[in-house]
Amino acid sequence: MALVNGGTARHSQPGSNGRVRRRVGGRIRHWVSAFAVLSMLASGSIIGSTSAAFATSYPSYADVQNARRSESAKKAEIDILNQLLATLQSTVDSTTAGAVVKGAAAQAAQQKYDEAAAKAVKLKLQADDAQARADRSKQEAGQLAARLVRSGGSDLSSTLFFNSSESKSLLSELGLASMVKDQSAGIYEKAIQNQNVARALTDQADVAKEALKALAGEAEKAAKAAADAALAASAALTEQQAHQVQLTAQLAILVTNTNQTEADFAIGVEVARQAAAAALAAQLAAAPRAGQISTEGWARPAGGHISSPYGYRIDPYNGSYALHAGTDLAAGCGTPIYAAHSGTVVLAGPYGGYGNYIRIQNDGDGSYETAYGHIVNGGILVGIGQSVQVGQNIARVGSTGMSTGCHLHFEIHHNGGTQDPVPFMRSMGVELAN
Repeated sequence: MALVNGGTARHSQPGSNGRVRRRVGGRIRHWVSAFAVLSMLASGSIIGSTSAAFATSYPSYADVQNARRSESAKKAEIDILNQLLATLQSTVDSTTAGAVVKGAAAQAAQQKYDEAAAKAVKLKLQADDAQARADRSKQEAGQLAARLVRSGGSDLSSTLFFNSSESKSLLSELGLASMVKDQSAGIYEKAIQNQNVARALTDQADVAKEALKALAGEAEKAAKAAADAALAASAALTEQQAHQVQLTAQLAILVTNTNQTEADFAIGVEVARQAAAAALAAQLAAAPRAGQISTEGWARPAGGHISSPYGYRIDPYNGSYALHAGTDLAAGCGTPIYAAHSGTVVLAGPYGGYGNYIRIQNDGDGSYETAYGHIVNGGILVGIGQSVQVGQNIARVGSTGMSTGCHLHFEIHHNGGTQDPVPFMRSMGVELAN
């Protein structure tokens, strides 16, 4: 139907909204997702009264989201831990390398100290040997002096002049003694010189040895500190690796829980879908057929499914974008059209793009009217001013006016404007979407 009627959608009769019955049984907690499924089923179909009961509780979509968030949070925690482990491993590597360097330095320092100590011992032995040679030289010099004293000392001249028999022996002895004396003096002086050199070298070696000993001590302390640091870093890494094992196990549990929650949720959604479908089928089966009257006093105006709903669309007749002010029911050509509510006929005849058309003002609340378009030629069975009863056969389905095939164009008018017939009739106990 391409003709545009003015006005916007209005509310239904007072109290009519309260007549929509939605009874979803069971104890499914927080079934937001199930209601989403039901809402999708309700798009172009009936919701009405349902009687499905679920003996099992299923996770809600919120439960699924919470499980996913828990899993994501644990993964984030593990990511942070992995970063920490990488840092700790780097620390272990650097401290271990530092310990190796410090240990090598300590060993080298100890080696230098050991060499200096050995050198000092050797020089000490040399000094002691020089001292012994000096002592022997002193002893030889003393023995020579004593010999000279025994030879007469001050009376040596008279012995040479007046004692010819002994002068040769004495002179010979004195010459030898002189040579011995010179030799002894040289040995002594050399021994003293060597002793002094040995002592000087020994003193230097002792000083160097003590300095190297201090350096070796410091190097050893540094090596121990580095070893302790490496050990501490390794212990920290081991501890966090144990934590990683724990978190990984927790994550595995969470992943399993998430998968199970999602699987249970999917089962619950399917159960809800089947329940909604069963409820819909039951309500459709119980809903009045064309011409049958609901407990609220309304009737389905014709048979057939909805071929075009209420709202803006591209008109199939002329291709324009316009408001489709009613609901088209694809009833067969010539099939009956029934009065949706009791009232008085206010229009009955040609009506522009509607073709042959009837409009009935409701009894009781005259702000509501029902309208019927595209009636077959000769198919209008009532006249203006005539009172009709709900469910009365008032016309026949046709395809007059701006129509592309046989159907009933059905409208609900309220206070001069139109509104979507599907939810309104549903609230009146009549389902059009079947």
